Order: sequence, then C-alpha cells, then structure tokens
Amino acid sequence: MKTQKRKLGHLSVCLSRDVQSGRPNGLERYELVHDALPEMGREDVNTSTSFLGHDFSAPIFIEAMTGGTSQASKINRNLAKAAEELGIGMGMGSQRAMIEGPAVAPTYEVRKVAPHIFLAGNIGAAQITEIGVGKLVRAVKRIKADALAVHLNPAQEVAQDGGHVKWTGVLESIRDLCAAVDFPVIAKEVGCGISGDVAVRLEKAGVAAIDVAGAGGTSWVKVDSIITGKPLDNFYDWGIATAECLEQCLQRVKVPVIASGGIRTGIDAAKALAMGASLAGIALPLLKPAARSSAAVKEALERIIMELETSMFLVSARNIEELRGKIAKS
Repeated sequence: MKTQKRKLGHLSVCLSRDVQSGRPNGLERYELVHDALPEMGREDVNTSTSFLGHDFSAPIFIEAMTGGTSQASKINRNLAKAAEELGIGMGMGSQRAMIEGPAVAPTYEVRKVAPHIFLAGNIGAAQITEIGVGKLVRAVKRIKADALAVHLNPAQEVAQDGGHVKWTGVLESIRDLCAAVDFPVIAKEVGCGISGDVAVRLEKAGVAAIDVAGAGGTSWVKVDSIITGKPLDNFYDWGIATAECLEQCLQRVKVPVIASGGIRTGIDAAKALAMGASLAGIALPLLKPAARSSAAVKEALERIIMELETSMFLVSARNIEELRGKIAKS
C-alpha cells in the first residue's frame, strides 16, 4: 500500500540520513536567568504538571513519529513503555495507514505496555474530509487514545508524490471535527511552525491545544524530497522558528501550547516552558534509541528530564509555575 511504503521510507531516511534543518530553532536567542542564590535544594524541584486534564510527572511529550509497519510497531512499543515508566505523554504517527489498511492497526496499539499515559492519535488535516469523522473516531477509539492530533503539513505535501496540495476548506473540516467529537483535538505542524494568526483561527475552530512544531528540528520537506527526488532543497529550512512561534502563539491564544521543533536538551525544554509553553515535545532524539529498546528511550528521556530539573534549580524554580518568566533575550 502506498501510505505504508511511504511510512517505511520515512523511517529509513530518518534513521540513516541527516534530516535536521540547517537553521536554528530560535531558542539560542534566549537565556534562562541564572540565580546565584537559589535559596532551595536541588531535591526541592518538582517537574509535575497537568495537560488537558491528565497528570504528567514532567512536562515532556514524545512527539508523533511512525506507524503502519513492523518496524514502527517495535518503535511505538518502546516509546510507549518508556513514557509509561516515566509518567509522560506520547503522540502516535499518522493513523492514515491503519484507516486505509486495518491489518496494520496493531502497529499503533500500545496500551498493553502503556495503560496510563496521555496518548494522542494522529491524522493529516488535509485528509479529514476524505476519511470522514466516523472513521476518525473509530481509529482513535481503536488505539484507546485520549485525544487526536491533526497535523498541518502543506510544505511536506508539496514534497510528496501525489501530495495533497489543495487546502481549500481544511479549516472548516477541523471546525466540523472539533464540534463532532467528544475528545480533545490538538492542532500541530510538522516542522514549519504555526504563526499567531493561524493559532487564533485554530482556537476559534475549537482545538483544545496547539503544538507549534516550528522550524529548527526535523525537516520533513527534506525527508520526503530525499525519497521522491524532488528539487526542493531551497525549502529544507522553510518555516517559522520555534521560538518565534511560541512568542506569537502565547500572546494570541488561551489554549495550551506545546513547544516542539528542535527541542534537543532539557535546557531547550526549560527555555520553552519558561516562555509559557505547557509541554516540550521531542521526536528525533528518541528515534534511534526507540529502534533499539525501551531502556534506551528511557535513558535518553531521563537525561533530558535531569537537565530540566537542573535548569529549574539554577533559576530557583521549585515547580513549573515558578519557572515561568525566568528567561530573557540574550
């Protein structure tokens, strides 16, 4: 099946090639405000938070990566098991493959190893109308997800063979979806970012949260161009930097905002959270560990969380609320 073949190609390219954007995500323009007299102990740091009514031990979210292939099944289970052990959340890769071919649905089913985590399903915004709300609801229920992420990826679609490049009516389809379902809908980009103006339109359409997925992390234009051979190298770094997305969205909307796009360390996460993000989303740094084992994923995440905790101690923030605002442009 075409979709499954593309998903396999995505995994192969991401595991073997440099798919990182050539531009920074903008967080390098910010510095956490160091406190030389923190008046607290390192052990006083508490990273727990809540998101859409679900408890997280740390404000870290494993971003959507894959699904629909045997290799994806192993990767998703390893990611989910690590998330369960650490008490954080996770997003699934696009469920389009399982909707088109129900036989691959088990590659998305992770509840056996992660019964308690916040889990988000996933579908492309451009596919909502052709798939239909009924099938989307069944797909979310099939994997026992708590929410559905709707990804906005016009630049990536340009890079794909037969990609969906007619986006008229997509916002209306998101509005109709939000009105019809009884679970939260999260709007997310895939690496080109969401501006403040778009965030406002999405909030008015009824989304429960926005994942900015800004430029500076994985370039999906690059990934798909490698696969298709399309000459789009001048668009590999296209988009709005993650930090700029955060600045715009946090000023314009009231729904929770997830910071993703080039989040590589716990310091990056701390900066995004200090700016006001509800969660920090991470994908590519966890992919190779996930191809090995859940223990490798857990080890990578534990380092990120340790760096977040250390950053909080060094700015004298006992909890995530106290971390807010302890940042300045450098």
